[in-house]
Amino acid sequence: MTKPSYTTPPALAEFEAMARDALLTIPDPLRQHVRGVIIRIEEFPDEDIEMEMGLETPFDLLGLYSGVAMPNRSVFDAPQDVDMIFLYRRPILDYWCETGEDLRDIVRHVLIHEIGHHFGYSDEDMEAIEEQD
Repeated sequence: MTKPSYTTPPALAEFEAMARDALLTIPDPLRQHVRGVIIRIEEFPDEDIEMEMGLETPFDLLGLYSGVAMPNRSVFDAPQDVDMIFLYRRPILDYWCETGEDLRDIVRHVLIHEIGHHFGYSDEDMEAIEEQD
């Protein structure tokens, strides 16, 4: 079965399916620890996130991990909000148009990067994970 080659921007439902598929390609040692993390697709980050992160434009952010990263958790902490990974559809599509990279690869890259934040991984750690296939 061949994967679709995107030549036009996928609709929100297709984008969500692509994110679910991308999650399945992440190496199991990493994937097994994010079973409870919710992945949400939004068009753009909201204004509060833009201000908090000092973004010049909402296109500057492709994804965001929201929650307490694993290295910062304590067994004594009261549970906070649900851990979530946001993928921002329009900035990702803009990046796709600028680079010409495969859209599925971009979504996977952003997802791995945000999961890496959940675990407190360095950029080098995340690059190594991404190269595992």
